[in-house]
Amino acid sequence: MLRVLLIEDNRDLATTLWDYLELHGFAVDHAYDGMTGLRLALTGTHDLIVLDLGLPRLDGLEVCRHLRAAQHDMPVLMLTARETLDDKLRGFAEGADDYLVKPFAMKELVARLHALHRRVQPLLGAPLQVADLEYDAARFRVRRGGVSVTVTRAGLRLLEVLMRRSPLVVSHADLARALWGEAVGDPNAMRTHLHALRQAIDKPFEKPLLHSVHGIGYRLADDDAS
Repeated sequence: MLRVLLIEDNRDLATTLWDYLELHGFAVDHAYDGMTGLRLALTGTHDLIVLDLGLPRLDGLEVCRHLRAAQHDMPVLMLTARETLDDKLRGFAEGADDYLVKPFAMKELVARLHALHRRVQPLLGAPLQVADLEYDAARFRVRRGGVSVTVTRAGLRLLEVLMRRSPLVVSHADLARALWGEAVGDPNAMRTHLHALRQAIDKPFEKPLLHSVHGIGYRLADDDAS
């Protein structure tokens, strides 16, 4: 039985989520505000966190930031009424692993939680390198041209599969498997994750390495060498 910490201040929604999750085999703890939720997250033994973005006392971004600063590695699924790209990127930058925009289907919430739990296995393998981009999976460390690069947790999973197959094209389905453990995922979430990855590994540098292949997928390559 997976143990979920639900941090949600809307009592009606919290009750609905709690009942539905328990019906589907989850054990649920609940906090109505960010400060209480952070305390429970830091002291509890939860497998997953469902975190609302707009919370009293401490908002969802701050909760996530404090969790990651404390080296807590529990997967975080963020809930929000905001759906702009900038809002999603901020959530991922603070350490959220996935994102659901209200209103959402309860079945999708359960599917996302199971997928997040499958993803918590550590990334393995020797350090990878494509051109001047290096990824040490054992230390979750990314560098380009000798400069440290900050990549989101989801971005690391995409980066690993792209680097392992470089310079070949990785299909959308294979990228979805890297994120969600299945070939079908949220296309909007996928685009957001890839946008964040490109911002991290390409935007500050002169030469892009991440290339989209229209209708098929993405490839990571130094085109001068491939």
